[in-house]
This record gives sequence, structure tokens and C-alpha cells, in this order.
Amino acid sequence: MTAWSNWSGSVKARPAELARPTDEAALQALVRRADKVRVVGAGHSFMPLCATEGLLVSLADLEGALEVAADRKTVTAPAGWSLKRLTDALWREGLSLPNQGDVDPQALAGALATGTHGTGRDLGSLSTIARAFRLVLADGSVVTCSRAERPELFEAQRLSLGLFGVATRIVIEVLPAYRLEERIERRKLAWVLENFADVAASHRHAEFFVFPYADDVILKTLHPTDEPDSAPKPGVNEDAVFRFCCDLGRAAPVLIGPLQRFMMRGSGASRRAGPAHSIFPSERNVRFEEMEYELPRAAGLPALQEAIAWIRKGRLPVAFPFEFRWAAADDIWISPFNKGPGASISMHQYAPMAWQQLFAEGERIFRAAGGRPHWAKRHTLARTDVDALYPLAERFRAVRRDVDPAGKFLNPHLADLFS
Repeated sequence: MTAWSNWSGSVKARPAELARPTDEAALQALVRRADKVRVVGAGHSFMPLCATEGLLVSLADLEGALEVAADRKTVTAPAGWSLKRLTDALWREGLSLPNQGDVDPQALAGALATGTHGTGRDLGSLSTIARAFRLVLADGSVVTCSRAERPELFEAQRLSLGLFGVATRIVIEVLPAYRLEERIERRKLAWVLENFADVAASHRHAEFFVFPYADDVILKTLHPTDEPDSAPKPGVNEDAVFRFCCDLGRAAPVLIGPLQRFMMRGSGASRRAGPAHSIFPSERNVRFEEMEYELPRAAGLPALQEAIAWIRKGRLPVAFPFEFRWAAADDIWISPFNKGPGASISMHQYAPMAWQQLFAEGERIFRAAGGRPHWAKRHTLARTDVDALYPLAERFRAVRRDVDPAGKFLNPHLADLFS
């Protein structure tokens, strides 16, 4: 057996085999003979979606090339390519993704399979850009699905959690290449709470980060630009300072509040511009654990305020900031955004610090506000919760039973929810 862990180090597994096939025929043979199969990309899921004692497959080495459609509105991309590799290749073709999150090592297939999203009042998750999939099924056969071909499988596969097969190639929607300007500024929390709707309406992307013990926030906006490339002026090593403050707060939790206010006093405005795919991602070098809930848009800011008040009242040791952003509604069966426009609240904790009880208590606030969790971030949903939150959950399970009757792509976590 081979030891494996996710990016944060909180999910560990010992798969019987870790395989990196280089062609589809080899992948088919691996899947056909295995009893249990899961696929791993960058390991950025905080839930045990990839954990298995069977076969763990990486598609990073699978052969394939980018194919641009004649109308240049879609491309067919290797499912195992990282978003970084994909967006670099798209840029060389004069194309861009409609949206991205703030990191880009994830595999394309994994980002779609978990509903990964970025920011934008009118922009949906990455799952919404999928137009067709090529899949290796549990018996090793290969099928394609789209709205015109095997539409039930396609609808389930759009946000699949890897339960229907191994995606090898995916047709996705793209846009002509565009450039973005990023502006980061410090604002008072009270101002942002009052004005966020206007900020989100006037920028293609808007989000903010707020430490629970600080009264200022880091407001980040992105907007299309034709300006030449620019980078922020060199400054202090922010990761090193942040890690030092997290370690100090871990050793002496009473210092967390003063440290957060100190860090915010030292934060200043910055600006950079460049190709969209180079502006979307940010460095994330200080490891953390994360829970994220997607709430009805009107409930988002009040729920955030309640969560901050709860932490302050209990003087709870939360070292990382909350992240707040908006995303558009969609029609995907088990997407947390399928009830309407959403507000996304991410709660983080420094990876070496305790997070389980904090997240469990915070989850109650977000669930009470009508929230549904990001599938790849920490949550405690049971099968009854899935059924209550997602009226189409049983239809999703029916497709799974049809294409994988023996449950080859289930692991214990997913079996509890979708067997």
C-alpha cells in the first residue's frame, strides 16, 4: 500500500495501488480489474472524496491535447490537466475560461466534479461551463455524454463527485482571451457590509477577507482592462509574517485578536494587471483547513456577521480570515447554487490548530441561514440532510446505480450519502 494525504494533511489513505496511466487503454484496463476506484487531482478537497483502500488514479500523465472548436466557443480538454496547464494552453490559443477560483493546481475534472467556483455576481461555478464528457465507466467501456447524448448521465456528471466514471476529456465553454486588473484595498467592515452589493454590481468580480477580531477587511476586486502587465511593488514576505502570526497565536491564543488587528494595520492597497489566468490565482502557502457554505444571497452578510459575533463572544481561537463572495445560480442537480443566486462564506483555520469543534458550531449558523456546503470543503451532512437539501438527490443516485451498480466508484464517505 502507498500512503497518500490531501493538501492540508487532514485526509490520509493507504490505497492498494496508485496508478498514473499514460493512455486511455491503460486506464480502461486499470478500472476494469479494480474493485474500488477513486481519482485524485491536486488533493485540494478537504473532505475524503479521494480516500480509498483500492485503486487511486491520477490522470496527470494521460496523453491528450487541447482541441479548439471551429466556432472558438468551446474546447475539448484533457480532464486531468491542472487549471494552470489548461489556462496557459488556452491563452496561447487566444482564449480564456469564463471564470476561475483563486488557486489553479486543481485538475479540471476535479474542479467540475466538486462545483469549484470563483467570484462574480453573474458568474456560475466551473461546473456550469461543461458541455460534454468522455468517460471510462466501471466496466472499462468508454462513453460520451452531453445534452444530446445520454442526457441523464450528462446532467448528473456536471457535478458528479466522481461517482459515474473516470472523465478523460471534457468539452468546456470558453471566451476570447481577456485581461484583468486586480485592486486590493483595506476598508472598514461596516462600510463593506453596507456597500458590498454596489461593489459587486460594478465589478466583474468582488470578494473580501475579514479576520474575526479585526474591524477592517481586505477588499479584492477584478475588472476587465486593456492596460499593460503590471505587478504589485515588492514588499514584505506576507506569507512569512502570516505564518509567524499563526504560530504565535497557536502558542498563545490570547494574542490572536491583537495579531489580527496588527496585520490589518500593516495591509495596504495594491494593484496589478495581466492576462486573466495570471490574475485569478493567488499564492496559498500557509496550510489551512476549510469549511464553505453557500447561502441564499440575502442571508449571506447577516450570517457572516453572526459568525463573527459568535467567535468574538466566545473568544474562540480562529487564526484565519473568513472569505465572502457571490456566485450565480445554476440548474445542476446537486449544486448548492441551484436554488438561486448565492453568497459564499468560507471559514478557515490554520492547519496545525483544532478546527473540528469550531467548524461544527459554525456549520449550525450557516445551516440555519439556509446554507448548503461546498462538497469538497468540510461538512457533516448525513444522507437525510442530502435528501432534504436536494430534491433531485435520488435521481442522481439512480443514474449512479445504472452506470455503476456494484459501487466501484464509491468510498465509505460517499457511500453514506449516495449508495
